[in-house]
Amino acid sequence: MDKARVISLFIGVVRAKSFSQAAVDAGLTPQAVSKAVRQLEDHLGVRLFHRTTRSLSLTDEGTRLFELANPGLRLLDEALDQIQSSRLEVDGLIRIAAPTSIGNAIIVPLLQAFQQRYPGAHFDMQLDDHFTDLVESRIDVGFRAGSPPERNLISRKLGEITLLTCAAPSYLDRYGTPKKLADLAAHRCTGFRQPNTGRLLPWEFHVDGATVYQDVPTVASFNTVEGELMAVLNGMGIGQMPVFMIEKELASGELVPLLTTTITANNGVFMSYQQRTQMPLRVRHFIDFVSEQAPPRLQAQRRAVNAAKAR
Repeated sequence: MDKARVISLFIGVVRAKSFSQAAVDAGLTPQAVSKAVRQLEDHLGVRLFHRTTRSLSLTDEGTRLFELANPGLRLLDEALDQIQSSRLEVDGLIRIAAPTSIGNAIIVPLLQAFQQRYPGAHFDMQLDDHFTDLVESRIDVGFRAGSPPERNLISRKLGEITLLTCAAPSYLDRYGTPKKLADLAAHRCTGFRQPNTGRLLPWEFHVDGATVYQDVPTVASFNTVEGELMAVLNGMGIGQMPVFMIEKELASGELVPLLTTTITANNGVFMSYQQRTQMPLRVRHFIDFVSEQAPPRLQAQRRAVNAAKAR
């Protein structure tokens, strides 16, 4: 029995959560993968999977084997990948995970610029407002808003997120303009529901040198910032939006800034990656590139608000 081969196939099945998908990934038939796993089970004298026609799950022994073997195979994968890409240094795949809003507005525009500098690099980008486990999902570089990620990750703060209360002119023409925070109670507002918890987030304001949180009367709530933004642009209600997403709309007058003395910038944008002894050079270059290019993009938020106020 080729132990390295059968363990590799076993780990492939666990990662894919499917014998058939693991077979596709390995270029084999499902029967060949199933046979290899049975050989491994016979060799160890234990069952590694609970299998039915509809489900597949690890036994306790299978879980332990995966936890012990997966890091070694991951290091091997990284070593082979680094050697394979050494000819052109940064040729190869970079896996990225980010919330949809941050990804679309900040990270995606940087990808083409990075490829212009390093044409051999290409990307697999996961845009998801749920928090992504970088280790489990084999992500090279992750981005998130709020606080730094937990676990054994290195994090760099790229900048702050400026939150601005705003509305479309059509809404203000119909319902009037709030002049102070207390006025919001009589207005129609939109809300953002945190995807991981389902909690409707309160709005935050800077008042007398402190941050205050206020629940607002929502006529519609959304689990993506993009959905909420479309509602605000269509005049459904007043929203509190990240300025990096609405700079063009502020400049064009499609959105009007409101309550501008209460603007906050308490949440940050963080870039995270795993501590690795052999980080692929292309990933290191990408991390350095984003660290250089993204902060000015976030720092421009205040200028966008000031320009809109001066219109």
